[in-house]
Amino acid sequence: MDQIVTLIVLGLVILFVVTVIARTIRIVPQATAIIVERLGRYSRTLDAGLNFLVPFIDKPRATVDLREQVVSFPPQPVITSDNLVVSIDTVIYYQPTDPKAATYEIANYIQGIEQLTVTTLRNVIGSLDLEQTLTSRDQINGQLRGVLDDATGRWGIRVNRVELKAIDPPASVQDSMEKQMRAERDKRAAILTAEGFKQSQILTAEGERQSAILRAEGERQSAILRAEGESKAITQVFDAIHRGDPDPKLLAYQYLQMLPQVAKGDANKVWIVPSELNDALKGFGSMFDAHGGVPAGPSPRRGTEASGEHADVAMELDLEDPAEAVRRARAEADAAAAEGEAPAGATGAPAAPRPAPEG
Repeated sequence: MDQIVTLIVLGLVILFVVTVIARTIRIVPQATAIIVERLGRYSRTLDAGLNFLVPFIDKPRATVDLREQVVSFPPQPVITSDNLVVSIDTVIYYQPTDPKAATYEIANYIQGIEQLTVTTLRNVIGSLDLEQTLTSRDQINGQLRGVLDDATGRWGIRVNRVELKAIDPPASVQDSMEKQMRAERDKRAAILTAEGFKQSQILTAEGERQSAILRAEGERQSAILRAEGESKAITQVFDAIHRGDPDPKLLAYQYLQMLPQVAKGDANKVWIVPSELNDALKGFGSMFDAHGGVPAGPSPRRGTEASGEHADVAMELDLEDPAEAVRRARAEADAAAAEGEAPAGATGAPAAPRPAPEG
């Protein structure tokens, strides 16, 4: 029996010693502060490391985390200056700087920061309209931080940053804003399309202009070269005629040879004999009358040299008998004239015969 009592007493002593040691030694983690009260009054603040307390006299009151902390508050309805209700979510970044003040100056500094944020936010947003509220986040953040930092300084809290996480206008306003944005984007798209079409038309017109200029330049050069070629050909023919020195009789003979070519063709219903034909035939008639049916010889002013040149020209032109050529020309002219007058005779009245050319 005495042994049992001894063991119980020994156990109680050991338990008391362990309790005293546990209450005496206190290990504080890094970035943490413990508020110690002695007999109900603030005694000291325990910093990180190994600390000793007086058992049953010193008592830890609160443990304060000294790291920067983040707290997000639920959406708060706020009325803007144009009487629109918007919901705003806020995020606060704060850090306790004085554990004693954070413990004794306010009962719950998180709740205090939340309520102070709501009231300050309503004061700031109440002076702004919806458009300013949506586009002035940095200004609102700065005003909130300044007010919160001044108010929480005596609580031992430093507000490092305030952010507006979301600003949600009413559903009807959101729909109107979406329509406005869609109309603005459609407007920009139409403007860009019109600008593109304008540039395309300008480039197309510029290309057509350059093409027309180059085409006209090419036609101009072609016409110039063609004219130069025809000029050179006419000059060479003219020089060749002058070198041959043909007399009017030879030219009249060539004129008579071309008359049948003029009369040819199915479309030639009326053939008009030019007045120059009479002069040519008169020249031939006088030539044959003066020489008894034989063409006149070379011109006396040219002599033997002119006769030789006329003979060369006649050989080159493959001349035939002038009398035969005149008769053949007259016959073909009469036939062409009769063919041209045939439709008029078909109506009932015979066509009057054409007078034969003189000479």
